Amino acid sequence: MALLDSVTTCLSQPVHYVICKLGFEKKDTYDINNILSGNGEVCWQSVAEHVCYLESDQSVDYIKSIHSLGPVCESVNLYLKSLTKEQFVIQYASWFHWTNCTEVFLEVFDVLQYAQATEVALGLMKLTSCLERALGDVYLLKGNDCPFLLRDLLASDQLADIFGQAVMNVLRVFIGSPYGLNLRNVLWHGFASPQEIPAKYCAMLLFLTAGLGQLLQTYLLQTKCGLVHRPYVIFVSLEELDAFPDLNDEILSIAEELVKQSSFVLKIMLPFWITALTAFKQSKYADSVILLLPQLEVGLRLLFTTTNKCPNRLLTAESSALYTTFDEMLAKHLDNEAVNQLPVVLEEPAMDFLWDILNHQEGPRIRDRLSHGEINLRTFPREVANQIVGFAITILYRFSDEDVFSLMEHMVIKPLMNCASCYRSRFHPISRLKKQVLECMKSIHLWPELPTVPEEQVQIIKGLEGNAEANTLILMVSEIVSQLHHYMPRNCCRSDDPINSVLTERLLMELCDTRICTLYSPRPVLEVVAVLRKISTQCHQVSQQVIAGAGLRYTQWVNKTLRSRQRHNYLRMLNRFLKSVLQYTENLVTYTSPEKNKWDETMELTNKVLIKIRKISDRKLMLMHLAT
Repeated sequence: MALLDSVTTCLSQPVHYVICKLGFEKKDTYDINNILSGNGEVCWQSVAEHVCYLESDQSVDYIKSIHSLGPVCESVNLYLKSLTKEQFVIQYASWFHWTNCTEVFLEVFDVLQYAQATEVALGLMKLTSCLERALGDVYLLKGNDCPFLLRDLLASDQLADIFGQAVMNVLRVFIGSPYGLNLRNVLWHGFASPQEIPAKYCAMLLFLTAGLGQLLQTYLLQTKCGLVHRPYVIFVSLEELDAFPDLNDEILSIAEELVKQSSFVLKIMLPFWITALTAFKQSKYADSVILLLPQLEVGLRLLFTTTNKCPNRLLTAESSALYTTFDEMLAKHLDNEAVNQLPVVLEEPAMDFLWDILNHQEGPRIRDRLSHGEINLRTFPREVANQIVGFAITILYRFSDEDVFSLMEHMVIKPLMNCASCYRSRFHPISRLKKQVLECMKSIHLWPELPTVPEEQVQIIKGLEGNAEANTLILMVSEIVSQLHHYMPRNCCRSDDPINSVLTERLLMELCDTRICTLYSPRPVLEVVAVLRKISTQCHQVSQQVIAGAGLRYTQWVNKTLRSRQRHNYLRMLNRFLKSVLQYTENLVTYTSPEKNKWDETMELTNKVLIKIRKISDRKLMLMHLAT
């Protein structure tokens, strides 16, 4: 703990100076009326006059600008503190409507009245994410694809056209540029402790957001445009995130003790942890996760810099150099191509969890979506917060002195630790493939339950005498499965019935339950998995179409709404399809044999059969449409 106590800041000396000192050097008292009109509107021209420019290329001189804007920010902070909540709402609430989250900005006003350091930092993190999302909506009034990074968004011509370049330069002094205060990044990446974020900068951004609303209102009236807000991301299939049991007050109380003992927590960051756990207890789930994610990052950064013997990377680097974030810490190699040692310390289950919640494209990507304002903070689900807090508790416990906890406390934490040690990736492409295969299997197993026409009603139709082709196909499948017999679990196959449906289901479930290391999968493996996923998707679609088509035709048969030709087609449907598949598989056997090895022809053949399947599908959909 002595080492952790000795860490007084995670900001490098130049960054610490810019954020904590530069804006306080100028002692002038600034008259708020210089930037505030009689009706409370922001005088942007007066604010912009404090932005300084380099003589060499007329780009923003961030150091001089921060120095000049310091007294202005202090004046704004004092002005906002002088207002009652009612006065602020009457004067400014309508100018936050463009953000689509007015209540967040009103909460920030409340926070500024008391200026409790942790709450100010939290308020600023929420403010910047909501502001970024709103600016992205404005960007789409003129552009198509909204930039992913805030710095690119603020530097865009589209926003400069709407708000004016001088206005965008003011914003970039505070957020979005690594050369400025860069408040969003130093907070969201866990570099700033609560005491290092001056409240006056939070007040200034609140004030400027209202000013942006005023400018946008004028622009929309002039152009007769309407601002459309993109829908929030909604977490679906929350059960897939269910890795840890529901956290009760007993576990949370132990967690509050863990944060004081764990070597994972820097002492200067302790208030963030305590406030995050308190927020979870108070059902403020978005607040809890917003506070915890940067703290997980700074704790992992401490482990990363220790295990990889690069202690200098614990601090923020200057704008011209790389600083260490989740992306670098979760990577296989360091920037010098050495192997990252953090996975060795954290172990595979913890790395899988972090990749799942942060990085995998089909995962929740919680940090990205929260920090970029893509999630509705009011409806953030407890289920997601429960998983983040649960994981954080297991990390705290792993890096604590076990001797300081009682047997009872160990027993309470044990279920969490068991879940953590057994975790397997749910959102890696291999994991998604397993899920797809099982879903496809369940769909195909519904086929025997499809309604069938009674045999006595079926007339002998030319072309349906016997099932020789189908039997040939089944025999071929049996032969292939038999060849794989030695590679399968013994309890999942029988030599006398290799494609028994019950055993096939058991085989697939056991194979999909086999643990496969997904961390840092080689590109060739991912390419194969991508193709297999497409195949699985096609198979599932075929199964669903067979079920839908058979169900519809049976209903029409019973209701006697099928014409003679349609009845004939209904009875021939599967038989035709099997013939096409049989021909395709026979050609595949020929083309893929070691003697032939005709892969170009195989691709051409596959293309033709997919076109044929699509035509059959389109024809069936048309018939279904006409029938309804």
